[in-house]
Amino acid sequence: MTKTVAPPTQTPQTVHAAAILWLVAVAAGIFETVLAVTGLLSSGTAGAGEVLSGVGLRVVVFGTACLLIWRMWQGRDWARWSLTGLLGVLGLLSMVVAPVQWLLAGGSITEAVAQAGVRDLLFGGSRALHVLAVLGAVALMFQPRARDHFRSA
Repeated sequence: MTKTVAPPTQTPQTVHAAAILWLVAVAAGIFETVLAVTGLLSSGTAGAGEVLSGVGLRVVVFGTACLLIWRMWQGRDWARWSLTGLLGVLGLLSMVVAPVQWLLAGGSITEAVAQAGVRDLLFGGSRALHVLAVLGAVALMFQPRARDHFRSA
């Protein structure tokens, strides 16, 4: 009696695209960290210990994110849910709470852009890309073909 072996499941395009968007989000986060660190160092408002602890925390977050992205791409459902909860919810909230509070307190986007320097504009553009990449990645991970892939893996 011969045993039949199921063909290997191919990773759907939605999962590939989600992984790419997660990597875009990580790259944006790294870019934002570089901008923040150069801003702190050039202004002299933070000590070396404060900068190093902030960078260290971000290295752990980015490294963990990359590990989760890799495992999600391989079809691990726990990694999909971890990315959704940790970065898609908590990480996203950490990026948008302060700007939303600022807007609710009467901040003007038009005035902020008019007064912004190059670093501010780069940071804002990167942050917008970062948020959009996270939202897109989460949406793609829960598309029907992706869901089927995670259930079968």
